[in-house]
Amino acid sequence: EAWLGEGHGPAGSAERQSDPCDGTKQKRERKKTVSFSSMPTEKKISSASDCINSMVEGSELKKVRSNSRIYHRYFLLDADMQSLRWEPSKKDSEKAKIDIKSIKEVRTGKNTDIFRSNGISDQISEDCAFSVIYGENYESLDLVANSADVANIWVTGLRYLISYGKHTLDMLESSQDNMRTSWVSQMFSETDVDSLGHITLCSAVQCIRNLNPGLKTSKIELKFKELHKSKDKTGTDVTKEEFVEVFHELCTRPEIYFLLVQFSSNKEFLDTKDLMMFLEAEQGVAHINEEISLEIIHKYEPSREGQEKGWLSIDGFTNYLMSPDCYIFDPEHKKVCQDMKQPLSHYFINSSHNTYLIEDQFRGPSDITGYIRALKMGCRSVELDVWDGPDNEPVIYTGHTMTSQIVFRSVIDIINKYAFFASEYPLILCLENHCSIKQQKVMVQHMKKILGDKLYTTSPNVEESYLPSPDVLKGKILVKAKKLSSSCSGVEGDVTDEDEGAEMSQRVGKENTEPPNHVPAKRFQLCKELSELVSICKSVQFKEFQVSFQAQKYWEVCSFNEVLASKYANENPGDFVNYNKRFLARVFPSPMRIDSSNMNPQDFWKCGCQIVAMNFQTPGLMMDLNVGWFRQNGNCGYVLRPAIMREEVSFFSANTKDSVPGVSPQLLHIKVISGQNFPKPKGSGAKGDVVDPYVYVEIHGIPADCAEQRTRTVHQNGDAPIFDESFEFQVNLPELAMVRFVVLDDDYIGDEFIGQYTIPFECLQTGYRHVPLQSLTGEILAHASLFVHVAITNRRGGGKPHKRGLSVRKGKKSREYASLRTLWIKTVDEVFKNAQPPIRDATDLRENMQNAVVSFKELCGLSSVANLMQCMLAVSPRFLGPDNTPLVVLNLSEQYPTMELQGIVPEVLKKIVTTYDMTLVFHCCCFRKQDSDTGRRHEHMWPLSSGSRLSAR
Repeated sequence: EAWLGEGHGPAGSAERQSDPCDGTKQKRERKKTVSFSSMPTEKKISSASDCINSMVEGSELKKVRSNSRIYHRYFLLDADMQSLRWEPSKKDSEKAKIDIKSIKEVRTGKNTDIFRSNGISDQISEDCAFSVIYGENYESLDLVANSADVANIWVTGLRYLISYGKHTLDMLESSQDNMRTSWVSQMFSETDVDSLGHITLCSAVQCIRNLNPGLKTSKIELKFKELHKSKDKTGTDVTKEEFVEVFHELCTRPEIYFLLVQFSSNKEFLDTKDLMMFLEAEQGVAHINEEISLEIIHKYEPSREGQEKGWLSIDGFTNYLMSPDCYIFDPEHKKVCQDMKQPLSHYFINSSHNTYLIEDQFRGPSDITGYIRALKMGCRSVELDVWDGPDNEPVIYTGHTMTSQIVFRSVIDIINKYAFFASEYPLILCLENHCSIKQQKVMVQHMKKILGDKLYTTSPNVEESYLPSPDVLKGKILVKAKKLSSSCSGVEGDVTDEDEGAEMSQRVGKENTEPPNHVPAKRFQLCKELSELVSICKSVQFKEFQVSFQAQKYWEVCSFNEVLASKYANENPGDFVNYNKRFLARVFPSPMRIDSSNMNPQDFWKCGCQIVAMNFQTPGLMMDLNVGWFRQNGNCGYVLRPAIMREEVSFFSANTKDSVPGVSPQLLHIKVISGQNFPKPKGSGAKGDVVDPYVYVEIHGIPADCAEQRTRTVHQNGDAPIFDESFEFQVNLPELAMVRFVVLDDDYIGDEFIGQYTIPFECLQTGYRHVPLQSLTGEILAHASLFVHVAITNRRGGGKPHKRGLSVRKGKKSREYASLRTLWIKTVDEVFKNAQPPIRDATDLRENMQNAVVSFKELCGLSSVANLMQCMLAVSPRFLGPDNTPLVVLNLSEQYPTMELQGIVPEVLKKIVTTYDMTLVFHCCCFRKQDSDTGRRHEHMWPLSSGSRLSAR
């Protein structure tokens, strides 16, 4: 096992409370990996010819056999391209080879019986493994490369040889003068306006930068100078041949080239049908047709020839994959896409703490720009801490501290101007009032005059049980503050004070001995006019859950110190969730956070707390989570909570360490493929332009879902690092989970943060996606991105995802069945007792269906990440015999497509058809069971239809 990479175990997410964004060097442990090398720096792969040449030169590969045996062998392609050989070998040299014409297929990943049964399979990188299936008995030659790049070279080259056979040389020669070269040559000619046959170095550099803006000028200049030096050229002018060579070298991304040839039938471009197949099978685009494919080609293909013929070159394909159309964020979530007619208490609300501060809580300045920034970011709850000011004008600042002051009227003006800049849904003003009666009346005058009809002052309906919806409250401003009792008949009355500033002052003071959350309640006089501005957000003091369940009105709101909220979240998680089904709860940071650091909002979202107040002025992990979370509903400031946290009859404990009853866990597969144009970390002058990047993939959610994994470090390559590492995460409550990508510099003492991107699980787009990186303060980093592949399995099926491999599947006896809680109400318990047998039957059907699907995927030579369309694509070439007669026919006339054997077929094909039939049987049984239980018919989704590309084949 000397070839295995050096590694360590992953760091637990619970131990990682701070973030790389905070500027501290964190040397975190990493997982074991074998994907430890990258492409040679001398030459990039940009064509099939490059792959074939590399194979003729040969590579060291590991040959995997059963019983954990691995042999180091040197593999090479014969110069006549007729045989694949390896050495050394105990066999005769004529036997230590495979004829190219006997190869049936080339599989990527660990997708043969030998790989699955090998004892050290878990230590072999999925991205470095591939298998050559050959002979009439479908034998497998199972290989592991030193890197994913080398594996891709062999897979691409072998597939090219299988496709073109003896015509390979002719195809390689004809591809030299291809569409891409013609287009690049044309770009050169347009720059060479005087037709001199050469252009200046400066013009050549600028032209390439225009075609690929992410490239650095210095890197392009260096590449031309290296080329000239290798040719012993003295001048600096650039010829057409040199321009084309440097362009190919700098502007070809091998990982995208390898992806293109997978779908292009080994051509150097995608036609409309190839692109359709890629969009449907990999990107999950529904209702695709040739017209849509042609629109994409016309939009992204740079060459005139490609646009006229309907071909997408490597450059057009790269343009498309890097466009917003292929970003990881689902564009459906860029607009309001959730039900906005639920009660206000059923939503998480984007909230700001001490909005007026732009630095720390104790000495920092106050400024109206804090409100502008928060409101432009979609914040729907801002805080106003109001005190008596000079000249009878109330002011806003944090009392008992040295923060500066701003005039109340100015803040109300700004709120009026920007309240609905980013969202039309209600804005909550959390009013912490410390003013005298005289200045309270001034506050009322300003609010009524400036905000006018936007103020929502309608009295709550005592007949209702829930707050109005955001939809009903569109364009309204709600005041959250103290309110006089209905029994108060005077023009003013006595109420308890809410003074976060006093609490913080006590924390800072050395003589404070008061235990947390027991700051003595003061009382103050409240004028009736201000009280009447408060309608459905009346501030009250929380006592305990049982008291609230019995006596609290739905329009009353409690505020919780972070420490107290954490206590309830840990000790009474179920009660906290149930409490928040009807009532709004606001959580504000601990007074100990005088530096304006942020609490983890996930700690309180998991309990259903709607208003988790964040210090918007402080960047870092916690604000990344907050900003990322509220992107998912058009950035309108409201996110509908999971159904399990809203429904009266449901039960959910925020601290669950396992799967959530009634929620289907999902298995998230993320492959971090490459990075593009990483900037050097801020303040990294000592390292110059050198960047040693690595990537963390983090899952944030309920405790059962929190996890992180990291890639290896790619040394001295921030421009185009190749990672090629795959990770899996089980997500038990997808609706409350977020995925965060963090790029760090491994070799800088101090600030190692490069960029990050945080996205809700529900907003992920599957397939090949680019992740646009953001800076520490949330700005998009120009041209900086990650290239990833995302797959989600068992997203609709329910139950726990299975591990790959037939040998590790759960037997029926070990299955976990849903259980019913006894309520000790006889009539109810009797009714639900009868539901137990159907639930067990449904679980068995579901598990059998999933087992059959896993078996089918394995026989097709694919991993569990694959979908059924990809399975059919992989297996369809086997349906034809040597003389092109059909061995298997697909019958599309029934509701579900069936496979029909034609005569005598190989045993492996019989297994595939039999397993497919079993999958079909369980699929039909599952839905028949569902139909009979619900009395409804269902529209079943299936990957084949009469109009699909596959059925046309």
